[in-house]
Amino acid sequence: MAQANEVQIPRVKLGNQGLEVSKLGFGCMGLSGAYNSPLSDEDGISVIKYAFSKGITFFDTADIYGPHTNEILLGKALKQLPREKIQIATKFGIERLVFTDMVVNGSPEYVRSCCEASLKRLDVEYIDLYYQHRVDTKVPIEETIGELKKLVEEGKVKYIGLSEASPDTIRRAHAIHPITALQMEWSLWTRDIEEEIIPLCRELGIGIVPYSPLGRGFFAGKGVVESLATDSSLANHPRFQGKNLDKNKTIYSQIESLARMHECNPAQLAIAWVLQQGVDVVPIPGTTKIKNLDNNIGSLKVKLTGEARKGISNVVPIEEVAGSRSYTNADHLQWKFANTPPKK
Repeated sequence: MAQANEVQIPRVKLGNQGLEVSKLGFGCMGLSGAYNSPLSDEDGISVIKYAFSKGITFFDTADIYGPHTNEILLGKALKQLPREKIQIATKFGIERLVFTDMVVNGSPEYVRSCCEASLKRLDVEYIDLYYQHRVDTKVPIEETIGELKKLVEEGKVKYIGLSEASPDTIRRAHAIHPITALQMEWSLWTRDIEEEIIPLCRELGIGIVPYSPLGRGFFAGKGVVESLATDSSLANHPRFQGKNLDKNKTIYSQIESLARMHECNPAQLAIAWVLQQGVDVVPIPGTTKIKNLDNNIGSLKVKLTGEARKGISNVVPIEEVAGSRSYTNADHLQWKFANTPPKK
C-alpha cells in the first residue's frame, strides 16, 4: 500500500484566473453526516486540522450540508489555522433538500442572501471559490452570474464556480464572468463528462473538481468489504441496491487485482486514476477517519502511465455499471438537463 508518509502534495493552478490550491482537496460534507452519523465538532475539527498539517489547503463545503452545520464546523476549524493559506470553497443554490425533492434557486436576491449567510457561518471576510451548487433552470444563468460578479467586485468572493452545469450554461456563464472551476462527479464508474464537458473546460481554461472520486466510497470497499451504516443515505442509491450492488462487486474485484499490481489498494488506485487525468483536475474525496485520509494522500505516490490509466478504465466498462449515478428519482438534476432560459 502506498503510504502517506513524506508525501509532498503539489500546488496547482485551478483554472486560469489565478486560484492556486493543493492538488488534492478535502470534501467536508461527510463530517456533518451524509453517509454516516455526524462527527462531534471536536472530532471534525481534528480531521480538518490533520488534513492541513499534511498539505491539503483546499476545503469544500456548502450551505446545504447539515444544513448549515458543515460551514459552521469549517469556520471553527479555520480559527485554529492560518486563513491566508487556506482556500475555502462553498456553494449556494439548493434551497431545500428532502431526499430527492430538491428546490433550486438562482435568483440574484437569493445568491446575495446565501453569500452573506455563508460568510457569517464561516466567520470569514471572503470566500475563495463560490459555486452555484445546482443550476436553476427557471432563471437565466446571466442573472445568477451577474450577481456573483457583483460579489466579486465587492471582495466577498474571489472566484466563481459552477456544479452540474450543462455545456450551454457553462459557456453563457463564462461570457458574463470567467468561471474558475467546475465541480462534477467523476470517478472510475462515472465518466459521462469526458466526451463534452472536459474538452469544454480545457477550451475555456476552467479547472475541474471531481466530487465522489471514490464512487461514494464504493472503491474504498463501501457496500463490498464493509456494510453500509444503517443511517447511510447510500441505501437509497441505485448502485448500492440489491442486484445492482451484486453486479458492481465484480468491478471492485477487478480493481482490487489491478491495485495489487500497482502496489496500492483499490481506493488509492481509484483516486490516482482521477488525479492523473490532468494538472487541471483536483479531486475532493472526503472521510471521517484519519487513517482513510492518510490512505487518500498516499494515492499521490501511485504513478500511472497513460497505458495503465487506459487499462484501468477498460476494466470498468461504463455500460456494465449497474444503476444510475444519481439517487432514485434524481436523474433530472444532472448536468445534461441544466440549461436555463434565454435572458430577455
